Amino acid sequence: MGSTAVSISSHPPIILRARSHSVLIHRPQSLLFPAIAGRRRCLRVRGLVIRAAASVSDASGSMRRSGRNSRRVYRQSQGQSTMPIGPAKEIVSFVVPAGLFLAASFVVWKLVGKILSPQPQKVSTSEAKTPSAEMKWSFAAGTNLLKNISGKIERDSKLKLNEFARELRSFRNVDMSGRNFGDEGLFFLAEGLAYNQVAEEVDFSANGITPEGLKAFDGILQSNIALMTLNLSGNAIGDEGAKCLCDILVNNTSIQKLQLNSTGIGDEGAKAIAEMLKKNSNLRVLELNNNMIDYSGFTSLAGALLENNNLRNLHLNGNYGGPLGAGALAKGIEGIKSLRELHLHGNSIGNEGVRALMMGLSASRGKLTLLDLSNNEIGPRGAFHVAEYIRKTNSLLWLNLYMNDIGDEGAQKIADALKQNRTITTLDLGGNNIHAKGISYIAEVLKDNDVVTTLELGYNPIGPDGAKALSEVLKFHGNIKTLRLGWCQIGRNGAELIADTLKYNTTISTLDLRANGLMDDGAACLAQSLKVVNEALTSLDLGYNEIRDPGAFAIAQALKANEDVAVTSINLASNFLTKLGQVAYLVGGNGECIQQLTVPRSLNYAV
Repeated sequence: MGSTAVSISSHPPIILRARSHSVLIHRPQSLLFPAIAGRRRCLRVRGLVIRAAASVSDASGSMRRSGRNSRRVYRQSQGQSTMPIGPAKEIVSFVVPAGLFLAASFVVWKLVGKILSPQPQKVSTSEAKTPSAEMKWSFAAGTNLLKNISGKIERDSKLKLNEFARELRSFRNVDMSGRNFGDEGLFFLAEGLAYNQVAEEVDFSANGITPEGLKAFDGILQSNIALMTLNLSGNAIGDEGAKCLCDILVNNTSIQKLQLNSTGIGDEGAKAIAEMLKKNSNLRVLELNNNMIDYSGFTSLAGALLENNNLRNLHLNGNYGGPLGAGALAKGIEGIKSLRELHLHGNSIGNEGVRALMMGLSASRGKLTLLDLSNNEIGPRGAFHVAEYIRKTNSLLWLNLYMNDIGDEGAQKIADALKQNRTITTLDLGGNNIHAKGISYIAEVLKDNDVVTTLELGYNPIGPDGAKALSEVLKFHGNIKTLRLGWCQIGRNGAELIADTLKYNTTISTLDLRANGLMDDGAACLAQSLKVVNEALTSLDLGYNEIRDPGAFAIAQALKANEDVAVTSINLASNFLTKLGQVAYLVGGNGECIQQLTVPRSLNYAV
């Protein structure tokens, strides 16, 4: 019976004992290795001991008697090279029951825990909370935060609003632009304006204010008698907000300047503003730049001008007036005496619009001092109508025709009109496709005109010949104090002519020669002029001129050589200076006189 197999039913009972560190699984004596009698072998499994009983039943007594033969068989089996499959079956036969036991124990433990744990009380529907009760949800960025985080942010916001409120109560000019406090913040701060006797200028621009938020001013602005300037630019209030605000400002008696730039106002909003202007007699400055006001809105505003005799400055830059809007506005200008400034930049009014507008201005009984018609697609024909107005006006001081297309023909008409005008001090003809021929007309006028002090001719391809025409006149004539010739293609030869002018001119204090391709030769020519005593020139701009180290060094040496130089600001930004050139320029300059040197990479040095 050395090789007798014992059935599973004859196994001795298995005893389970929990142990803290290991589990011993004692195998039956004669299951796989019958030759080993009375000896216990164990398999260590962490946490559980499965031990077979030490005693053997009587029915298996024959196994005990054959112990010696079993040992012999065991030794023989150990000498064989092939590995028996018995141990694997033995491990599987005991690991599987152990796993089943652990699974059963886990299930029982869960059932007992569920039975013994207290049942939660039922909550009524009114008291029930959603799973996200601790979360405040919003579509606004950064607001979907846990309760404690959002609470901290809310506390910080309140502290900031309290600081803003103190500013309103403490300072005359309060700038709260870009704080993004929204409608709720405005409701909180508006209370600080009621009966406020300190704040005179308040800037609420770019704060995310909507038409709903403007209701905060209701009852506040009516009672405030100190606030003079209110800026709400950059808030998307639209037509609805404009209507709400105008209903409030109808009875306001203090605000003189209202800024509503880039607020999305269209024709309906302009109509509401026009109705307010008919009743409000305190507003002096109205800014409606960069909105969506079309012909209809211009017509409404023109009707208000006929009934308002207090508005002084009207800003309508960047709208959509067109020729029809300009014509409508001209009718209103005829009837208003108080208007002093009219800003119509970028309205595409064209030649026909200019014609109607100039007729209205010529017929007006007012005294306009500033007229901005820049970027309006005005050609030579339109320049003719502008020239006619220049001849008639005796009040205009500032005329801006920048970025139109009047050309040489239009420049000639303007120049002829300036011969009869003795009021205009600032003339901007930049970006009008004027060449040397057109500039020669302007230069000729300056011989006998000592009223014009600021002349902007930038972005016109006048070339060296145009520079020559100006140089010959400005050496000994005119009263130009600010001369801007940036992007005029004058080159090295033009720089030499301008430099020669500076040796004799006694009026030019600000000279702009940016982006003219001067390079080192042009810079050297100007440096020669700086060696000569010039008590007028204080600011020189040479940016974007491809100047390298030698040119910068020449200017530095000239400044050092002239102890009486009056220049206080020189710009050499966006040139080709190396580190060595910058150092030479800074060290070589007259540090006692130069207050600001601007060199490449936007480095500003105060000496």
